[in-house]
Amino acid sequence: MKDFLELLKDIWDFLKVRKKYWLAPLIITIVLMGALIVFTQGSVVAPFIYSIF
Repeated sequence: MKDFLELLKDIWDFLKVRKKYWLAPLIITIVLMGALIVFTQGSVVAPFIYSIF
């Protein structure tokens, strides 16, 4: 978990230094979609999630 928090801090520092704040919504969306797929992989909701894509 500590490594993940360091990764988030590094990404935020990159966005801050390079003034690339427009990338934040894209990164958040990708992370949320990945988490959705991982957490619903073996559930009843999976067929509905896969129909979205």
